[in-house]
Amino acid sequence: MKIAVTGKGGVGKTTFAATLARLYAAEGRPVLAADVDPDANLGLALGFDEETLDSMIPISKMRKLVEERTGATPGNQFYNLNPKVDDIPDKVGVDCNGVKLLVLGSIETGGGGCVCPEHVMLKRIINNLVLRREDVVILDMEAGLEHLGRGTTSGVEAFVVVIEPGARSVQTYKNVKRLAKDLGITQVKVVANKVRNEDDENFILSKILEEDLLGMIHYNTEVIDADRQGKSPFDFSETVTNEIRAIKEKIDRSRSN
Repeated sequence: MKIAVTGKGGVGKTTFAATLARLYAAEGRPVLAADVDPDANLGLALGFDEETLDSMIPISKMRKLVEERTGATPGNQFYNLNPKVDDIPDKVGVDCNGVKLLVLGSIETGGGGCVCPEHVMLKRIINNLVLRREDVVILDMEAGLEHLGRGTTSGVEAFVVVIEPGARSVQTYKNVKRLAKDLGITQVKVVANKVRNEDDENFILSKILEEDLLGMIHYNTEVIDADRQGKSPFDFSETVTNEIRAIKEKIDRSRSN
C-alpha cells in the first residue's frame, strides 16, 4: 500500500497522514512515513518527542551523504543521476509507535524543480519507497506533485487531497487533479477535514464528485489540544481516529476490488 497525501498548508493533511500511518501500524503492518513537506511536522503528529525530532537531520541537508551517493562535490559538476538509496530508510529512519519516520526536507536553492544533487536524491528515494519497499508507505506531500515523476506514480495506489469546506481548498484539489493528469494519474481522492455542520457537508457534496470523496473528518477541538501539547491525534482523539479509520477501510476496500 502506497499513499500520497497532499493539500494546502493548514488543512490537516499531516493529521490525516499521521493517523492513517498509526492505524496501519496498529494492525502490525510495517509502516514507513515520509515527510516530503518543507514545513516538516509529521513527526509530532506521529507521537515522536521533540528531542528526537530536533536530532533528526532532513536528508536534503545531509551534504556528506548526498556527495557520497551522487559523487557531487563543489569542484565536480557531473554526478550520478541514479544513486544508491535503497538502504537509506533503514539507515536514517527513526522508529516510534510502530512507524518508521523519514524526513526528506526541501530544496531551498535553484527552485523546486532544479536538477541538483539534493533534488536527484529526494526523487530517487521517493521512487524507491513507492516502487521497491514492501512496507505501507505514507507520503506527506506539499500541495504540488513536483517530487513525483511518471515512473514513480505508477506505484502510488492512492492520491489523497485533504481539503477544507471552502472555495480555495476546492481549487487546490482541482489543481492537484490537473497536475496528476499530466503524470497519467486518473484516480485522485478527497478527504474533507474541519467539517463543522450540515452546510459544510452539503458544500463538499456539491463540489466533489461522489466517486472521488473518501469521507469527511469533522471539526474537533481535541485535535487542536493534541497539537498544543505536541501529542499525536491518534492518542488524543478517539472520535477523529474513528473517522479516519472509516476512510482507511474505504481505501482498503477499493484496493481489494
